[in-house]
Amino acid sequence: MTHPFNNPAGQAPVGQVPTGWPVGSFKTYAEAQHAVDALSDQQFPVEKLSIVGVDLMQVENITGRLTWGKVLGTGALSGLWMGLFLGLIMAMFAEPGTVWAMFFWTLIMGALFGLIFAAVAYAFTGGKRDFSSATTIVAGRYDVLCEPDAAPQARDLIAATGAPVQPRNDA
Repeated sequence: MTHPFNNPAGQAPVGQVPTGWPVGSFKTYAEAQHAVDALSDQQFPVEKLSIVGVDLMQVENITGRLTWGKVLGTGALSGLWMGLFLGLIMAMFAEPGTVWAMFFWTLIMGALFGLIFAAVAYAFTGGKRDFSSATTIVAGRYDVLCEPDAAPQARDLIAATGAPVQPRNDA
């Protein structure tokens, strides 16, 4: 049996394709979200709706060139943060006279280990990925789907809001 908090009424279980009638198609997620919010403001049972991203694309934006200096610096900084975290935890249990020395050495060791791990990882790429990037998933459009029993009402309410509905290109 499905727990009610994991499967709200009318929604497809996680990992399954949502079903319903399209009642609006929008260029951005913000526009689709605004349409659902407008329906909510009009007391529409929004639990019958789903926002579905369609025509998904993986976009990798290149953020910069990687050099040994950047790799080692980033690795050392990352390790420094880990050393700071461990140093704070260990300082809670240390004798009062040794807190600062232990804190200092955890920072140094963290930076050193971060530097070494970053260097090894970068060396294993063999120069095949000398850039940094950020990857996101974006959709070509966002459809608002509704359960069939309430779809005509949802479609009419969305149209009445004047939301910029995008034509669907389903073939």
